[in-house]
Amino acid sequence: MNLIEKLAELVGFHATYTNSFGEQVYAQDEARHSLLNAMGYDLSCDEKIANSITELEQISWRNMLPPSHVEKLEATHHEIIISIVESALTKLSYDITDESGEKVSHNVALTSLTLKETVRFSDATYHKYTLPLPNLAQGYHQITLQYGDASASCPLIYAPQTCYSPQEASSEKMWGYAAQLYSLTSEDNLGMGDFGDLAKLVEKSAKQKASAIGLNPLHPLYQNNPAHRSPYSPTSRCFLNTLYIDLKQVPNFSTCQAAQSRFNSDEIQNKIAYAKQTELIDYPAVADIKFDILEILFQDISNLSLEQQTEFTDFKTSQGNDLLQLATFEALYEHFRKIDENTYGWPDWPVAFQAPDSDEVKAFQQTHSNRINYFCFVQWLAHRQLKSIAVQAKKSGMPIGLYLDLAVGCDGSGVDVWSDKDVYVAGAAVGAPPDAMNTIGQDWGLTPINPVALQKQGYQPLVKALRSNMQYAGALRIDHILGLMRQYWVAPGMRADEGVYITFPLADILRIIALESRRNNCVVIGEDLGTVPDGFGEIMAKAGLLSYKVLFFERWDSGFFMRPELYPAQSMVTVSTHDLPTLTGWWTGKDLEWRQKLSLYPNEAMGQNERDSRIKDRQLLIDALYDLNVMDISKAPAQAPAKMNRELSLSVQKYMAKAPSHIQLIPLEDALEIVEQVNIPGTIDEHPNWLQKLPVTIEAFDTTDSVNELATAMNAARPRS
Repeated sequence: MNLIEKLAELVGFHATYTNSFGEQVYAQDEARHSLLNAMGYDLSCDEKIANSITELEQISWRNMLPPSHVEKLEATHHEIIISIVESALTKLSYDITDESGEKVSHNVALTSLTLKETVRFSDATYHKYTLPLPNLAQGYHQITLQYGDASASCPLIYAPQTCYSPQEASSEKMWGYAAQLYSLTSEDNLGMGDFGDLAKLVEKSAKQKASAIGLNPLHPLYQNNPAHRSPYSPTSRCFLNTLYIDLKQVPNFSTCQAAQSRFNSDEIQNKIAYAKQTELIDYPAVADIKFDILEILFQDISNLSLEQQTEFTDFKTSQGNDLLQLATFEALYEHFRKIDENTYGWPDWPVAFQAPDSDEVKAFQQTHSNRINYFCFVQWLAHRQLKSIAVQAKKSGMPIGLYLDLAVGCDGSGVDVWSDKDVYVAGAAVGAPPDAMNTIGQDWGLTPINPVALQKQGYQPLVKALRSNMQYAGALRIDHILGLMRQYWVAPGMRADEGVYITFPLADILRIIALESRRNNCVVIGEDLGTVPDGFGEIMAKAGLLSYKVLFFERWDSGFFMRPELYPAQSMVTVSTHDLPTLTGWWTGKDLEWRQKLSLYPNEAMGQNERDSRIKDRQLLIDALYDLNVMDISKAPAQAPAKMNRELSLSVQKYMAKAPSHIQLIPLEDALEIVEQVNIPGTIDEHPNWLQKLPVTIEAFDTTDSVNELATAMNAARPRS
């Protein structure tokens, strides 16, 4: 084993992995070298690499405490492993400051501790002991150890084993809709779906006895660059996308004469008419209108009621430095784009502004305080609107209410990376290895988190992301949950199929998720599609996370569709996802047309094979539906040429409803029998990703035959008392 291999192994990189085709794939030295370099290791000579290896091998001995310690809340005895350098001292002391700020102190004789291991280095001898810990409430505490002149601190987290369960939310099996919020059309919106449309969808769905509304990630993108549209490539996983603000629900919209005059002007009304009539969403056009009016409403902030002004102030206080960082970043982003419109994010800014705590940034905060306050204002508006809808959903009888989505990572040019570079690996990207759906692999362009730095920070970047989203949600889907066990990193300048896996501290992370889930009464669903290592499903189930089961993937090796009663009870079921064809698109082969058109097959033979297989797959699906007696076979749709019909769309959902899975989500695209899929992974502008408008307005949603027939079928299959 060479030095690079050795260092990579100690850092947690995998030497090999088994791909979805059962083949062994070996990590390339070039990829390892590039990724280690991106993580900050000096690889300029063998001596420096050897020094890094020595440091990693000895770090758990030379540090008195681990980077952080997650303790099992349910355990009868609690303990932490400490490391002490051998000396004449016979006692140590430690303090624990709990989450509320209370401190307890203890003095301990070394002879009372259990000695675990001893090691002798050239400079000293070190002993590892087991230090007993007291029973503490669940939460985020801090331990500080004192031994002679040496002291060390680390986060001490007491966390439960399991997440809040769907059975705790409702004893009955549930169903709901999955919506791409931006795609909603209505009489009131400005050309893309907003929180006003979401409120209407919740109201109408609740009357149909739906239990949940699943949504795409609502994370902030770049307010000054609305063309950056993928909800899975956010600037931050905390806070909200302000383009979803419903202007008419802003507190001073109707009372502000300047805003009313501007909104009703011919210029703005013409812009609205244009944005509403475009076939695809024109995000810059919508942003132009919305932020024009929001600017005016911000100037009128003094006319908010005293209660509303206090609410805004309290919001800023509660969000603290995190909100200040976001608002400062947005103001800087806007500032530098005015100078050069091709400036996209902090790597393009002058070096002095690339660190959030630089003197130049602090000076900017002083000179642009009003502009920064504006970006805080729009975040407050988005927060209060979504919070109101979350309350509305629960009050209307939805056991889950909003089901939000947490993206796997952040765009490297965004605020999360800018404000916490120590925890991110700039230059590298998170992705996925080749599989049957993406034969060339995937590079998602998202900057990965360094697992070692994450531990050092007491998992706070993850905690903040979970908490920020769970405050609105009765359920949270974590995109690509496998990335919390091992993550597939693509090295700078290398292809997506040349990536390397790196290990993450999964056991600790699952405890953190469970802790936040319990605190927020939020069910957690782990999106576990793709190349799944053996035993991962059992690990997720033990932690109380729901697996993610998709009809298209739940099949035997023979091709037969798995009977839904064999799905795990601890799962969420759906026919399709935003990255897969709609049911209509799958049946008619629209997805295969796109893959051929976009050259997503490595060779023509594979494309022909998929087209031949789809012919068999259609019949296998009909056989499965008939076998479970959910389809009137006399009404089965035509297969050559393949044409969709209502009998098939209802039968498939009735089939899925038979699964013991506690939650079933139906994409609005399937409820409305739409052919085009939301997103094709591996494409940006070649396909209208994240741009499509639903053909039915939200006002007409509950008078649409396909929707009403579906709701009737679901309430018969999954009745709610």
